[in-house]
Amino acid sequence: MASNEPLDPRAFRDALGLYPTGVAVVTAATGGEASHIGITVNSFASVSLDPPLVLWCIDRRSRRHDPFVAAPGFTVSILSAEHRAVSARLAGPGEHNLDGLALLQTELGPPALADCLAVFECSRERVVEGGDHSVLIGRVVRFHRPEEGAPLIFFRGRYRALA
Repeated sequence: MASNEPLDPRAFRDALGLYPTGVAVVTAATGGEASHIGITVNSFASVSLDPPLVLWCIDRRSRRHDPFVAAPGFTVSILSAEHRAVSARLAGPGEHNLDGLALLQTELGPPALADCLAVFECSRERVVEGGDHSVLIGRVVRFHRPEEGAPLIFFRGRYRALA
């Protein structure tokens, strides 16, 4: 399968889409009081149990890139199947404030989404450049599981739920 031919970007993206992933929303403070932004990600993963580290990735061309990279920490909310509309809102272009969303306050600052399956409050550990994305590694300082339910899944470019 080795080849010197350049990869077809669309075919590569489609092939990656065959790996089902969970969906999360990451929130961070943007500077002002009660000023927070959110972004939908499916690139969330655990890195280490000791110390407790997680990661997620953001496109370096995103308007949200710099505020997330500069933030001292972030909160990750693992979405349930009930969060499809929230996920779509924070995935597309445009404003990514959290106005009008049901939120849970956190000790770290950036709020979590209410009714999510799990919340991870993270201090920024490291940012690593990875091609056209930045990989944000966070140290989990607190976590909790506020709800039970089915996860929101992303597969072949569409939202799904587990049967």
